Amino acid sequence: MNLDKEEQLLRRRFLDLANTADNRGICIFSDFLNLNEQSILFSIKHDLPIIKYFAYGGFADAERKILCFCGDDTLQSDAEINYPITCIKIEPLNKKFSDTLTHRDFLGAVLNLGIDRGKVGDIITMENEAYLFCTSSISEFIADELIKVKHTMIRSSIIDKSDFKYQPVYKEISGTVSSIRLDSILSVAFHTSRSSLTGLIAGGKVFVNSKVVLSNSYVLKENDVVSVRGLGKFIYVGTSNITKKGRYSIKIRLYTA
Repeated sequence: MNLDKEEQLLRRRFLDLANTADNRGICIFSDFLNLNEQSILFSIKHDLPIIKYFAYGGFADAERKILCFCGDDTLQSDAEINYPITCIKIEPLNKKFSDTLTHRDFLGAVLNLGIDRGKVGDIITMENEAYLFCTSSISEFIADELIKVKHTMIRSSIIDKSDFKYQPVYKEISGTVSSIRLDSILSVAFHTSRSSLTGLIAGGKVFVNSKVVLSNSYVLKENDVVSVRGLGKFIYVGTSNITKKGRYSIKIRLYTA
């Protein structure tokens, strides 16, 4: 199946969910969606019923999110919606003899249980432990069946989302650019040439505040969150001053964990 066909199916799925939520006056939820899938919804909102749309991934900085198609007029904000999201803590039974476990290891172990990627949200790793967000319908299955990651025996337990404490770790980056164009700022963030980034932008792999951006000359605003598939994610803090040569001094916070 090519990407165009997949996108067409997703668009139809969004339309079906929105119409059902509107007609029945209820909230209907999607699976977890990646940034590209979330961006597709933004691009077709003018074709959808005039209802409220919310997105949430289990915690404030989540990248993969579940969309809520809200046909219930009494609900006005995210805080009023009970998303079907559960948090699972995964930790080695014996930390002393544990393998070094990465995000890929945890995700691979979960998918090897036969679980669809759309049922799994973000996985946050912290010192050889992980916190996994998933749809509530499969949480008990994961907690019962996920007993090993790589060669390490692990314990999986469902926890309350409020017990998940996440403080992003950033690397502060400063630099100068001739303009606040997207490609210029990406080159500072990832220490690479603007020309090498052109294909990523044109290929739909760069997202600003969860929306795909296809223009090299897109102008970032303070506190925009930029994600580049395969490279990473950062916050554009803003411009501090203009140098004598007319260049802009910028600051970036690059996510490292």
